[in-house]
Amino acid sequence: MSERAGIEDVAAPLRIGRLALKGRVIAAPMAGVSDQPYRALARDFGAALAVSEMVSASPQLRESRKSRQRTDHDGEAGPVSVQLLGADPDQMADAARFNIAKGADIIDINLGCPTKKVCKRLVGSALMRDEPLVRRILEAVVSASTVPVTLKMRTGWDRNSRNAPAIATMAEEAGIQALSVHGRSRECRYHGPIDYETIAQVKSSVSIPVIANGDIDSPDIALQVLRTTGADAVMVGRAAQGQPWLLGRIAESLDHQRDPGDPALAHKFRTVLTHLEALYGFYGEEQGVRIARKHVQWYAEKLNAKHLLDRRCSETKDPLAQINWVGDFFARVAAQEPGHA
Repeated sequence: MSERAGIEDVAAPLRIGRLALKGRVIAAPMAGVSDQPYRALARDFGAALAVSEMVSASPQLRESRKSRQRTDHDGEAGPVSVQLLGADPDQMADAARFNIAKGADIIDINLGCPTKKVCKRLVGSALMRDEPLVRRILEAVVSASTVPVTLKMRTGWDRNSRNAPAIATMAEEAGIQALSVHGRSRECRYHGPIDYETIAQVKSSVSIPVIANGDIDSPDIALQVLRTTGADAVMVGRAAQGQPWLLGRIAESLDHQRDPGDPALAHKFRTVLTHLEALYGFYGEEQGVRIARKHVQWYAEKLNAKHLLDRRCSETKDPLAQINWVGDFFARVAAQEPGHA
């Protein structure tokens, strides 16, 4: 990608249909990660939009605990974007109506998930092999929705079938209001270089906003991706796990030409505590402690200090004990900082 230059010609804040977002940084939908506590944290740190975990369109799963938690938007700041997963046009349309009634301000269609568990059911990125079915799904969901509908996809099924530009054109014709493109094929999963050329082709194929996604892990990379692809915004996923403040750094850099850098260690500690308390409150203590374990591991990894985290933090079932082990961890990290007395 090109060298960093000024950002005076980078696109204005994103509009999705009638909705004007306050920024150009989107927190990506991630299964098992982008729950309501994570989305609130992402928004607090500067994400203009935080998309939900994918929600199955199957009516049989609608009342499962997982689906009920994923469609719980009580107290959530808008706009609320709910991502739907499915391959039946009628079910997808019905799921859109159901989730709009539950508070969704945006419906997002999943054509991007590359996991074997999803693709073997011929949903997610597997749908990109069946363009006629994709068209029927898009048209059905748009017709059923009273809110803007967006689409998240990959460059194609594999390196030899990069049909994202064709699907992008189809999506715009169907009434889709914005596109997110992960710059890898389904075959690549999360490995290998990002295909910026295909994202740029998608952008040149449509007049609706295009959001670039894939390995955006710093303010400099975000700016370079916008310049290289012509995209209107960026979507940040795995890079923000364990460092949600990265979303704010990127937003500040794009909007004000200034990277504020990472927050102080004490601020990071408060962020982790806020996140854990939100998980306990949302899921209940038993499930919340269990879910918090992976987040604590990610925070430790991003601090390059996983070796300082006591294993008992990932074994305890008691929220107070978990918080105490996190406090002990941050004390150890602080003791290794330069200038510590």
